[in-house]
Amino acid sequence: MGLLSQPAYLPEQSGPVADKKYRNLRWQVFLGAFIAYAGFYLVRKNFSMAMPFMEQFGFEKGEFGIVLAMNALAYAASRLIMGPVSDRSNARVFLPLGLVCAALSMCFMIVPVAYIHNHALSIVIMCILNALVGWFNGMGYPPCTRVITHWFSQTERGTMSSIWNCSHNIGGALVGPMAVYGAMWFGNWFYGNAQDMYFLVGTFVFPSVVAVLIAIVTYLLVRDTPQSQGLCSIEKFKNDYPSNYSEKSEERLSVKEILGRYIFPNKLLWFVCLADAFIFMVRYGCLDWAPTYLTEVHGFDIKNAGWAYFAYEFAAIPGTLLCGWLSDKAFKGRRALLNIIYTVLAALFVFLYWKLGSTPALAISFLICIGFFIYGPIMLLAVQAMDLVPKNAAGAAVGLIGFCTYLLGTAILANTVLGFVVGRFGWNTNFIVVLFGCLVAIVFMAMTMRHEK
Repeated sequence: MGLLSQPAYLPEQSGPVADKKYRNLRWQVFLGAFIAYAGFYLVRKNFSMAMPFMEQFGFEKGEFGIVLAMNALAYAASRLIMGPVSDRSNARVFLPLGLVCAALSMCFMIVPVAYIHNHALSIVIMCILNALVGWFNGMGYPPCTRVITHWFSQTERGTMSSIWNCSHNIGGALVGPMAVYGAMWFGNWFYGNAQDMYFLVGTFVFPSVVAVLIAIVTYLLVRDTPQSQGLCSIEKFKNDYPSNYSEKSEERLSVKEILGRYIFPNKLLWFVCLADAFIFMVRYGCLDWAPTYLTEVHGFDIKNAGWAYFAYEFAAIPGTLLCGWLSDKAFKGRRALLNIIYTVLAALFVFLYWKLGSTPALAISFLICIGFFIYGPIMLLAVQAMDLVPKNAAGAAVGLIGFCTYLLGTAILANTVLGFVVGRFGWNTNFIVVLFGCLVAIVFMAMTMRHEK
């Protein structure tokens, strides 16, 4: 599409003025990618926030599960397909376009919930809309990683990716407060005295409007590549050339060349994808099942279980930042060894959580440690995937890794397999399977170490 076509490369500038422009644009583009990805998380999981209030309309939990599944499946497919598309598109347009479409899809969720009185038709429309939300959310990650790859050199990407990766924690954390205050501030405007309808504004409309405003700011901040601004490549600017760098990295490639030459035949990239899938099994195997496990096995009330859930997610921020900094400064861009160290420590605290997390203080402490260590490899494996391909195939690389993690790691392993294991064999077997997932992830991480040397 002409709308998404990459801008032409401008004649290269040089000298102090060009250097200053380069330094300023790097931070401007990074800020745009940061707030854009936070914006995507404002309109991603809102349906989950609204579910407790939707039962008054006659919807059932089983129907909610179907709607949620459509989001996950569409997101996984989008990450796979939109990755190579983003590599051939203008990130300045592609990124906010995806955010606007996701926001509109989420905003219209109020229609089947409150205004369509045919129950079956409401469910069908909710499934379609939530699938669209998932699909358009898949347009967020690939262009952001592509921007970071083009504007920051290989020895900077670990640190910058770790900072950028915190944006989804911030965006996800804001969904709850926005649902509350959006209903308080604007519910009366839409529904007058019908207070049982206010949640529709807080969970669907208010976050969507904010996301559209963020998309506008994103368009103003983001630029596609340095060359589109008349600047040299980042490798030349930083004098930081990776061993696999060539001039081919600066050319526009066809989708066939991206997938057929750099993605599908790349066995190291597949090792990274499989490692990340099992890391996601551990991530969601602990996170999604924590409230159920703590209430059923240790008798926690909903308040303590909720704080444990929050602590797990919040610990991701310092853990991710430290992991990114260590990978650049201490490990000099060698990601695999640090991933293994983090995963071993995560496995240790999973074991302690299983055996010793019988009180709220201990359970929350161990979940903090698991969250601290498990999110580091999640971020760093994506950076490693970017390192394993030329810059002009980075979006496709993270698209493939996203497809594997959300389909295999989350939907199949963490949700389906672990759900079956818990139901059939109990919690002890569940933790054995999670620890086995850590071991499998470590094996695949180790297979990439020789290449990094």
